[in-house]
Amino acid sequence: MDLGPYLLFASLEGLVHAAVLSLIALGLSLVFGVMRIVNVAHGEFFMLGAILTWWISNFVLGNPALGFLLALLIVPLVVGIIAMFSDLLILRHLKYDPEVTIIATIGILYIIQQFALMTFGPDARPVEQPFNIRLDLYWFGFSAYKFFVIFSAIILLFCVWLVMAKTKFGLILRATQLDSEIAQAFGIPISTVYSLVFGVGAAIAAVGAVLIVPIQQAHYLMGGEPLLLAFIVVIIGGLGSLKGTVVAAMLIGISDGIISVFFSPNLAKILATLLVVVVLLIRPNGLFRTIRI
Repeated sequence: MDLGPYLLFASLEGLVHAAVLSLIALGLSLVFGVMRIVNVAHGEFFMLGAILTWWISNFVLGNPALGFLLALLIVPLVVGIIAMFSDLLILRHLKYDPEVTIIATIGILYIIQQFALMTFGPDARPVEQPFNIRLDLYWFGFSAYKFFVIFSAIILLFCVWLVMAKTKFGLILRATQLDSEIAQAFGIPISTVYSLVFGVGAAIAAVGAVLIVPIQQAHYLMGGEPLLLAFIVVIIGGLGSLKGTVVAAMLIGISDGIISVFFSPNLAKILATLLVVVVLLIRPNGLFRTIRI
């Protein structure tokens, strides 16, 4: 039996998973790296992005490409604004206390989830892919849209790195992350920076939702598993480390694809959780020990 085609197929599926997972985990890691809080509601912002994508795609029935383009432009903006208002109305008044904000974001999680249940309903609903092109890869055909998801995630990750490393806004974020009190003494509006970071983190997760929902389906409970996997990724990669987040997402996503094809999806999740335990025992701060963006 030739394992080559199966291994290639599993690796490509894993890359798709890793691409979206890296975006979700990046938003989570960005929030922790700058604000030093754990956003338990992060998965629900992802879910909200998927549901908004379904609504927009149904608004422009008969033209899935236009619906997808509109969703890609509108959904991250809307989710980001909702996240910013959550910060302004709730987290800012709690002074970003790490323990209290965990409880507060759990509350935000349930509010978003119940709102989605009331307006969207309990059923999973599909979103049509913007284009249906199948590429022949000698042994099998593979969706061109899935390649689009992979390359879109790569472009967005590069853009985030570019902003963080080469722009004044990135310098402000890095200064805030290193020492918020000194940054504030130099005139940086810390509260505004925190609101922007919380919104940008949610918006990046929403981009992942827009990309993946034509492959999966929108559902009001779909935020739980991505949140768990995102936590696994940021713990393995190192909390607040952009490079660590990307490397860990590739590791978890590709291994999940291969193990799911050859064995069982449940086994993949078990092994990922065990890997977290091993990493915490050997390198408590993650594979990339320096906590940085």
